[in-house]
Amino acid sequence: MGRRNLTHVSDFILMGLTESEELQLVLFMLFLLIYLITVLGNAGMMLIIRLDLQLHTPMYFFLSHLSFLDLSYSTVIKPKTLENLMASTKYISYLNCFAQMNCFILGATECFLLSSMAYDHYVAICNPLHCPVVMSTSRCCFLVFESYLIGFMDSFVNELCMSRLNFCDSNVIHHFFCDEPAILVLSCTDTHDTEITMSTFAGSTLVGSLITIFVSYVSILSTILKITSTSGKRKAFSTCASHLLGVTIFYGTTLFTYLKPGKSKSSKKDQVASVFYTIVIPMLNPLIYSLQNKEVKNALIRVMQIRKDSKQLK
Repeated sequence: MGRRNLTHVSDFILMGLTESEELQLVLFMLFLLIYLITVLGNAGMMLIIRLDLQLHTPMYFFLSHLSFLDLSYSTVIKPKTLENLMASTKYISYLNCFAQMNCFILGATECFLLSSMAYDHYVAICNPLHCPVVMSTSRCCFLVFESYLIGFMDSFVNELCMSRLNFCDSNVIHHFFCDEPAILVLSCTDTHDTEITMSTFAGSTLVGSLITIFVSYVSILSTILKITSTSGKRKAFSTCASHLLGVTIFYGTTLFTYLKPGKSKSSKKDQVASVFYTIVIPMLNPLIYSLQNKEVKNALIRVMQIRKDSKQLK
């Protein structure tokens, strides 16, 4: 390939996770199953929250947007990944590739949604009497809007940085999707300033949201330790358990992958970590928040009962 700007690239080649045809078939079946569970789980979560009035609370308002992000995230990446697992030539167009990179707006947005959920837990446990006022509908809408706005700003900066790069040696991406670090290593120009800028914005997003989560849970833990009844402590811990598990999995894989210099990355390790936050986590979130949550289970029973009663009336 001759020296050319990224805007002139018509397509890339995704090398994928493995070159073994047998393993590709196994991964195709596994990823297809995960994608179906992801779609059903997140779409079902949004539907239940919308239909059941008892779930019209701040926590479930944030959770519905989290499900929307996970569903969108999966739909951008997984179908092309499934297609390439069964294709002999694993091409991806320029537009599709940049669409996948831009979907990391969803990742940045998810960071601040998770921090908003932590803040909601803090208010509910530490200041329960003020919760309806502090977590009003307008406040919740503002927090969600702010999360999306930060995600758009982060994506715009990354897009601007990537569009200035030149490529002259290869269009082969050693990854199963268009991840920014995997594309950075293809550039034949100096990417130091680009990496610094992108790492600064990504680091600010991660650290800013993590600080909110950390401070919220330090206050929550302090309050829980002051509760005298065992049942009260258990109830408070159960309220936070699902969110803490989701935060641990999401931030663990994200920090491992992105807070390192781009060209020093270990490709295989990054691909394994990427499988978790692009394929596995969007499936796990609705399971984590529903299996450990009696309110969601009860809401599902109520919705199913209402549908059953409506059919009997007809």
